Amino acid sequence: MEHGTEEITRLVIQLAAILIAAKLFGELFQRFLKLPAVLGELAAGILIGPFALGAVEFPVIGALFDHVPDFSGGFEIPVSEPLWAISQVGSIVLLFMAGLETDLRQFLRYSKQATLVATGGVVLPFVFGVALTVIFGYADGIGDARALFIGAVLTATSIGITVRVLGDIGKLGTPEGVTILGAAVLDDVIGILILTVVVGLEASGQISAGSIGFVAIKTIGFWLTLTGIGILLSRRISDLLSKFQVSGAALALALAFAFLAAGLAESFGLAMIIGAFSIGLALSDTDLAQTLEEPLGAVYTALVPIFFVVMGMLVDLGSLSGVIGFGALLTVFAVVGKVLGSGGPALLVGFNLRGSWRIGIGMLPRGEVALIMGGIGVSSGILDSELYGVAIIMTIVTTALAPPVLSASFSSGETGIRKNPENVENDA
Repeated sequence: MEHGTEEITRLVIQLAAILIAAKLFGELFQRFLKLPAVLGELAAGILIGPFALGAVEFPVIGALFDHVPDFSGGFEIPVSEPLWAISQVGSIVLLFMAGLETDLRQFLRYSKQATLVATGGVVLPFVFGVALTVIFGYADGIGDARALFIGAVLTATSIGITVRVLGDIGKLGTPEGVTILGAAVLDDVIGILILTVVVGLEASGQISAGSIGFVAIKTIGFWLTLTGIGILLSRRISDLLSKFQVSGAALALALAFAFLAAGLAESFGLAMIIGAFSIGLALSDTDLAQTLEEPLGAVYTALVPIFFVVMGMLVDLGSLSGVIGFGALLTVFAVVGKVLGSGGPALLVGFNLRGSWRIGIGMLPRGEVALIMGGIGVSSGILDSELYGVAIIMTIVTTALAPPVLSASFSSGETGIRKNPENVENDA
């Protein structure tokens, strides 16, 4: 019992430190550096995390973030399991709210554009990642699991980072915003599919077309089914929750649906955040979305910064010195791969150069998705510490670069679609 009390005490102190650091750095970045607050939260995580100040021994409390648990079947995360779990709850809230704030009709209208943008944003970065890993001698050929894994990591798009930036600048519901959001979800579905195939290849030495097809049908089919069922039942869910008179019932039960969808998505091989976004999107066109705006915003303000600070804590800057050259070049191609791979197709479906640039940059940050994918690569024995370090370099730079550039790209307020707005809609 005493041990449990100590763990809880440490956890609440850690949460206090995280929230204080998140708000201080968020204020610093937003007010003085004119950068999105989310970037300050990531920086705060790096600074106070276990690879920096978190390992320093303080009087009475000792080192605040020095615990490195062993997650069986996963990778070693340099924070305690309870703190990691709370951060994941924050990510679920983030994507659930993003879904609620997305215009469903707009999202469906731009589904064709999002699919094309996502495809380009997967293919080009994947080819670049595989080719560079082989050229630099880190893999024996294009069929080497190490090359395929680096390629898979480059396909990632951080839904969380992009959603946070678009939400902060009020552009989540724009044509570019919904296209980026839809494409980012598809990117993660495809990226997870590639990841599953590569891990299976490494484990068995071979993988059949049948097994690849099964994984593809299971993951993509579940995502489409979950979203479709959610849309069909959304009105009934909204009406049901509106009948409760207990204070906070609508918020609590809506979050329950989000958590359930997230858990089901994870059990089917998808990321939890995709399930949370799907149910939020399904409910976005109901009266419930309006009801939840204020109370869910309060939950968001408290939990989501924890998620981004913990993501920053995963970064060990000291491990990156030996792979700076390869990491720098891979990062350049990671940027080019997303900007051209996602932005180029946007030109074909009604966006102008300005809109295509916004979409390419919006798809740029790898964030938490790449960090988690890289960690799985380490735990499965595919990536060594050097290749993982390369993935970290790429993730840090793309995640840091995207928010200020994306914000600046919308500063003019000019449209991102061609002069005839119907061009985009007619292509859908």
